Amino acid sequence: MSRTIIKVEDVGKLYKLGEIGTGTISHDLNRWWARVRGKDDPVSKIGEQNDRTIKGKQDWVWALKNINFEVNAGDVLGIIGRNGAGKSTLLKILSKVTSPSSGQIKINGRIASLLEVGTGFHPELTGRENIFLNGAILGMSKNEIRSKFDEIVDFAGVERYIDTPVKRYSSGMYVRLAFAVAAFLEPEILIIDEVLAVGDAEFQKKCLGRMKDVSSNDGRTVLFVSHNMSAIQSLCTKALYLKNGSVQSMGRVDDVMMDYLASMRTGESGYVRKAPPSQLYISKIEVRNELGSVVNEFSHSESVIFEFSVCKEKGMTGDQRLIVIVQDQLLRKIFANEINIENGTYTLKLDGRILSKGAYSLNCILYTPAVTQYDFIEECCNFNIIDTDESFAHLEGFDYGVVINKGKWEKIL
Repeated sequence: MSRTIIKVEDVGKLYKLGEIGTGTISHDLNRWWARVRGKDDPVSKIGEQNDRTIKGKQDWVWALKNINFEVNAGDVLGIIGRNGAGKSTLLKILSKVTSPSSGQIKINGRIASLLEVGTGFHPELTGRENIFLNGAILGMSKNEIRSKFDEIVDFAGVERYIDTPVKRYSSGMYVRLAFAVAAFLEPEILIIDEVLAVGDAEFQKKCLGRMKDVSSNDGRTVLFVSHNMSAIQSLCTKALYLKNGSVQSMGRVDDVMMDYLASMRTGESGYVRKAPPSQLYISKIEVRNELGSVVNEFSHSESVIFEFSVCKEKGMTGDQRLIVIVQDQLLRKIFANEINIENGTYTLKLDGRILSKGAYSLNCILYTPAVTQYDFIEECCNFNIIDTDESFAHLEGFDYGVVINKGKWEKIL
């Protein structure tokens, strides 16, 4: 049975907007005195939920509230949620950068954190010196650090600059060295925020591979925050979905990811413009089948027809185009199509037997190439492809991929 390496119990983090502390010495003292006596924080009763999209009635907000979960040794936990959901705050509490306002955290092991560019680095010290400094902070001896030094430098790819002060590094070089230090100095727990997005594609691929190695081969625990759903799906063994500072769900990666992506799909099966944004805009979109009915579910054999109503101001000249991007439930762009437009109604037909089973949506852009963008509608017109008539539909839960292409089989020998 796997041992629990992180246990989070009723953790909350309360902030006062716009100020450091409570704003008055007396309030700060009251909070301190309550904490000393083991009492509840006196301002916790007035704190509001952390919803960044609405104007609150209080200055106090719960960045996190009533967070409970456990992580076992060797788990790779992906933490997902919208911007402002509390992901980075949670990682900072786990990394002991800040303390929780309520609850407690039990951690069994050394932690290495990569929360932002240059975490734990001293800008005046060289790359070499920072490697030894970080290793010492993790409790490693000089000989242990020296044994890993060449691997760290080789992985980071900064050998030429290893004796240069890191304040002269680019942000990409900073991240490369910081990740290499965190990954190779053998902490029991590795905590990584979205900071890896700073690196180039080749380095991101190396990082994901290294995180797989430290979890599967070395049995270490990884906590990983990312908006890249493909990375979460391929790397993580569990997922945690945060919304407005609270845990929405935790468990199997695919199940939690579907909860998150379902909350992101706010568009209906059609779209109606409430107010024109410019002199050129899309006023209405509908999803229809070949019979002309407005629907949002299709079998593989059915064609999907999108109908766009475009409003263009009289006298407007130039080259205006509509580009339609079809994306899947992981927000991966599947393909795009484009047409030159005038004022009027247009249809785009996707032939049947193209898209695999799953949920899809559209991104629509009206623009003049290399000049300006007039209208942009994101994640609209949700529709689903369902299994009804494919020969392999009996493979329940099987991942067909995204695009269906049966190809043509022929026996030649």
